[in-house]
Amino acid sequence: MKNSTKYIFGICALLPLVACTAEEPSGLSYYEQIMGAAPLQPEHAEPRWQACAPKVAATDERYATTVETGTDAGWVTRSAHDWDYFDANASDGKILVIDYAHKAGELAFRYLANDETHDDLYEPWSSSKIMAYSGAMSLLSDNFAQPDTVVGEVKLADLITSVHSYEVSGAADGNSNAIAYYFANVAGRDYLTALFHDAWLNIGQPEVKFRGAYGPSAFAPSDSYWRTPSRSVSAQIVARDSDPGALSYRCDDCGLTGNKPMTTLASAEFLKRLATHKRVPETRMPGLSDDAVMMLFYGLGHSENSANAGGMMAGASLTPHRAIAQALQAEYPELEGLSVQDTLDTATNGNWRIFHKLGAGPSETRGTSEVVALAHICLPLADGTREFTVAAQASVNDNTEANVGHAGAKLETLLRRTVQQLISDRP
Repeated sequence: MKNSTKYIFGICALLPLVACTAEEPSGLSYYEQIMGAAPLQPEHAEPRWQACAPKVAATDERYATTVETGTDAGWVTRSAHDWDYFDANASDGKILVIDYAHKAGELAFRYLANDETHDDLYEPWSSSKIMAYSGAMSLLSDNFAQPDTVVGEVKLADLITSVHSYEVSGAADGNSNAIAYYFANVAGRDYLTALFHDAWLNIGQPEVKFRGAYGPSAFAPSDSYWRTPSRSVSAQIVARDSDPGALSYRCDDCGLTGNKPMTTLASAEFLKRLATHKRVPETRMPGLSDDAVMMLFYGLGHSENSANAGGMMAGASLTPHRAIAQALQAEYPELEGLSVQDTLDTATNGNWRIFHKLGAGPSETRGTSEVVALAHICLPLADGTREFTVAAQASVNDNTEANVGHAGAKLETLLRRTVQQLISDRP
């Protein structure tokens, strides 16, 4: 997604949803006004570990705990899943939701997809940037994810916020691609790829890999050191042109989905394990600290708009917020006529959380325009909490910037239908 100037919150963010239908943006206007908008913030946005999963009976076979599935090869088959749960067709886009519940005192999950698209390969675009960051942070010796950590002379909190917001944050210049490229160089492509396989996820699909980068060049800190006031460490960097694990975009084994092909299952599982880092120790990324996860979600210590959260909470785009608000209004008629902001705050007493990263672009290789969403969502509703992680992708024919906006609107519709179906199916 391109760097944006500060667009308004989107013409429908501050107005009642029903008042916006006659002037719904589309194409380029959707891309600029909705996908390029700063996100909304909950009334109570203080950083905290989430705990929104509802309780279900110990005998509920719709959900399975990590103890029940294990984490070794084959866990996907042993999971509680329905790959054709949602009524959207593959032509509507690909979507996978990991739905959370407490079962016998443990977190449990069910994996829900549409039209068996959970293992279809696609290009993740910028949604994969959380993977570059997490991989890099897991390799740094000791814990260098503090609010006062600097990389060279730039605060880490500003770097991770700038990755998600596409805006200047402190000394971070808003070049999301360059910053994420740097994190990928710190982690190395062999390691980032291994995380999807025997080094962590055991996702069971060898075609999934992380062998590329972002944009033409990487962020170059003033030196290789990461520092806090009392400590420093030199980050070992393997640049793409000298990384034996790097592949060109159209390498012999890469196909049309490029050198970072992923699936909704792989992407959602990656984020789900970060979101449950404190609650499910068995699936923590090796070497990743609690603080590194909180830095990803909230950007603790970021310089700009200090009243608002940074990190994934600062992720550009109103697409997920609008989709969820519309789904809530369909399920709870008393919310009709409220704005997106008021719908989310009223439904959850101001305690909702939407951590998200969107990726988007026109693909000359595939002749399509595409949008990808990766998000973790907490909705503490009055009649029962809901918590879930979602990965989704939608595309339209012809690779133009305006069509990226059309793909974004298509993705919003898919998200709205999915969330509405999910929250109406109460545990």
